[in-house]
Amino acid sequence: MLEKNIDSIVSANAKDLAKAANNPMLDRLILNEERIIAIADATRKIIDLPDILGNIDKMWQRPNGLKIGQQRVPLGLVGIIYEARPNVTVDAAVLCIKSGNACLLRGGSDAIYSNLELVRLMRLALKSVGLPAEAIEIISDPSRESATQMMKLNQYLDVLIPRGGAGLIKSVVQNATVPVIETGSGNCHIYIDEYADLEMGLDILFNAKTQRPSVCNACESLVVHSKVANEFLTQLAEQNTGIELRGDERTQAIIPCTPATDEDFYEEYNDLILSIKIVDGLDEAIDHINEHSTKHSESIVTKDYKNSQKFLQRINSAVVYINASTRFTDGYEFGFGAEIGISTQKLHARGPMGIEALTTTKYIVYGNGQIRK
Repeated sequence: MLEKNIDSIVSANAKDLAKAANNPMLDRLILNEERIIAIADATRKIIDLPDILGNIDKMWQRPNGLKIGQQRVPLGLVGIIYEARPNVTVDAAVLCIKSGNACLLRGGSDAIYSNLELVRLMRLALKSVGLPAEAIEIISDPSRESATQMMKLNQYLDVLIPRGGAGLIKSVVQNATVPVIETGSGNCHIYIDEYADLEMGLDILFNAKTQRPSVCNACESLVVHSKVANEFLTQLAEQNTGIELRGDERTQAIIPCTPATDEDFYEEYNDLILSIKIVDGLDEAIDHINEHSTKHSESIVTKDYKNSQKFLQRINSAVVYINASTRFTDGYEFGFGAEIGISTQKLHARGPMGIEALTTTKYIVYGNGQIRK
């Protein structure tokens, strides 16, 4: 349905682009033929995933003969509040349908025409295969008031998932009475260890920072061991073609850069800006990252096994990498087809959320007349 209606989607998207010409997040908003085909491909991958509804995750028998099992069931009606990125409209809806849920979508005003057209097409697709079109609903009013009302729909919504910037997520967490799965903004770090392959480190850093700087899994902060700082930062400065570097005092002594404030180390820039911190050891790097990160994704570049394992164990984030770009924190890249968000909380779901994260379990108990004494 999406690929057959590329023209209508692009036309709707053009209306959004026209009113967002000066939006710094414009890249996130664009839907062209290539991106629509990619969304359709992601949809096919979700469709091809194994069905998990009704699965018995585990089962055991008690001494009294009761057989107790955990069965996987849908959450119910899932609400998603999100900003820009119209591809989220399709990802969220398809993941909900695949996991047996219905969904209520509320996108931002920036992508309202694109979102309405995508939902129209998905509802037609549901109807064409005998499923209720009402399984996908969208709030056509993108005002703040509609979002506030949605946060209070306890009698209808089983869960609410915010996906967007720190401001949106904070607002939902603080104001919602519906249970919330908190997704996180991404102040992601890359740590260049004293035993790092520096060429690999530069490749990983440039990929994580520049491939798509406006997304939540882009690197925002670089941490470098002092023993390799001079060589690594010099190479970084020589090869840099557009990143604004903001460094601590030790960094400023090595390369030209803007002085970094403490606020810089907490910041999710969503732009070609990078904060830099020099440390004297792995423990200091871990402490700095755990203090300043948003618990999203962090990476260590190292050839030392013990350091890599210590980093894995002690970093308190949803996804931790060894010698890889943080840009892989993504439902598609994890093999989920797509994602409904990246959870940075520790309850129920953590990291990229696919169909399993959109289900829960219930206990099923088989007896043959047992009564409790």
